[in-house]
Amino acid sequence: MPTNGQRSKRTRIKHWARALLQSFRRAPGQLVLQLTDRCNAHCPQCGMRVSERFQRAVLDDDTARRTIDAAAQRGIQVLSFTGGEPLLVLDRLVDLINYAGCRGINYIRTGTNGFQFCGAEKPGFERRVHAIAAKLARTPLRNFWISIDSVEPDVHETIRGFKGLFAGIEKAVAIFYQYGLYPSANLGINRCMGGPAITPLKPGADARQQTRLYHRFKRDLGRFYRRVSEMGFTIANVCYPMSYEADCSSAGNTDTAIYQAASVDSMVRFSPTEKALLFKALLDVIPEHRPLLRLFTPRCALYALQRTYLESKTGYRSYPCRGGIDFFFIDAHHGNLYPCGYRGGENLGKLWERPRNHRQPKPFCRRCDWECFRDPSELFGPFLEAGLNPVALMKRIADEGEFFRLWAQDIRYYRACDFFNGRKPPRRRLQRYGRRSTGPASNPPCSGMTDAVKPGSH
Repeated sequence: MPTNGQRSKRTRIKHWARALLQSFRRAPGQLVLQLTDRCNAHCPQCGMRVSERFQRAVLDDDTARRTIDAAAQRGIQVLSFTGGEPLLVLDRLVDLINYAGCRGINYIRTGTNGFQFCGAEKPGFERRVHAIAAKLARTPLRNFWISIDSVEPDVHETIRGFKGLFAGIEKAVAIFYQYGLYPSANLGINRCMGGPAITPLKPGADARQQTRLYHRFKRDLGRFYRRVSEMGFTIANVCYPMSYEADCSSAGNTDTAIYQAASVDSMVRFSPTEKALLFKALLDVIPEHRPLLRLFTPRCALYALQRTYLESKTGYRSYPCRGGIDFFFIDAHHGNLYPCGYRGGENLGKLWERPRNHRQPKPFCRRCDWECFRDPSELFGPFLEAGLNPVALMKRIADEGEFFRLWAQDIRYYRACDFFNGRKPPRRRLQRYGRRSTGPASNPPCSGMTDAVKPGSH
């Protein structure tokens, strides 16, 4: 007859084995919850800009809380509150962040267009920013992003429609550090990110013209990383172009984005050739800045995207997106569930109405380039494949050695970054991630170390 201690040990082993098996079948759940589609910015690359005429909404409190309850019950680990502009409903946002934390969700994120940081020279600026930082610091918020559209202050402020924004953001970052919050600079890739707009590549452009554009992309992206580091940021993220083709906006099209940050504006539209050069440039520039900044962007995902566009005719197959399986989007108008913000034609109803253990479909989607779900799908793909089909994984490793080399580097780097914990300063061990020989991926185509300041020390 086993003793109580033996039974307890067996129970722990069973729980561990079950959790391990589950980890090979599912990625940690992620939910993007659109709290509102109200926005006060003028960004031409976004369909939610203030000048757009449509019925705005703020997700009602009951729906938001029921959604969070359902997410927690289903093991969702990552919750992102997005907009519109979340800080337009700051008190509501703070309440829901606290509620999500109490329900056991550990990775909570939100961000801003920065409008609260205008007027750094005016009386009351510091008091206002201190109040915002203090409110957020008292919550279990893990990551807070601030949008940066261009390295040139006047260009960024023209895009957003806010004067004096750049200097205010720089001052705000220093204030947030006093509360133990380390904001992330968030770039949505666009043609003005390096200053003057990048001229579109003409159809049939030769190798020389393509190489010139590659170097322009690389220069502009490098300027972004250097600029935000100078502003005091220690974390940075890059959002891949949030565009779709003009004919995708027609009614009834299954690819109509429910998340209206998507746009057909030329500012964020790039041809397939341009995208291949863009992803290649980002892939190559990241190693230069990893020692100074914690960079969300995984190089293995960029490598896969680059090959997708270079080898579209031969059918290169990246890991499919797990949107609708492990990752989901909630819209602000009705609180309905979608596989992601892009697949607006697939309304899945209310999260709490879906069975907790229903049979999941196999991932298949490669319709967009948006990094929100594509990047984690690439990162978790090998882990999941190891459990579900190890033979297929071994074959993929043999065929795609460069991808897995980059993937292994990304995993080690993410660990060194404390998985981008925005409540911790960067570690000095990031310095070991200086530029090394990066192999074939580096061939051209054809100290932000800041110690945390104790809250309340201002």
